[in-house]
Amino acid sequence: QVRVVESGGGLVQPGGSLKLTCTASGNIFSIDAMAWYRQPPGKQRELVATIGSGGSTNYADSVRGLFTISRDNTKNAAYLQMNSLKPEDTAVYYCNVMIFGRGNYWGQGTQVIVSS
Repeated sequence: QVRVVESGGGLVQPGGSLKLTCTASGNIFSIDAMAWYRQPPGKQRELVATIGSGGSTNYADSVRGLFTISRDNTKNAAYLQMNSLKPEDTAVYYCNVMIFGRGNYWGQGTQVIVSS
């Protein structure tokens, strides 16, 4: 059994920053890719950023240069540093963890609200 937990969301003013944390625990041998998705109110879930097992990264065009994804393999953790936040970044942010030979696992999400 694998558990994925996100944390770090909250209310922030436009232009502010937040850092999200994703931690995977349980029966994990090796994690492949880790990713952050988000679901804005009334919209579909969308990919924000991914990071491979070797550290290669990809970003959605809307966040490239503003958000940074990173990971700590010793802690089975991924992070999303979000800078220069805008109201349109308001969403529930989800972590997705791909485990070799096991499949994908999702967390419950963490709410980010960007508002003055």
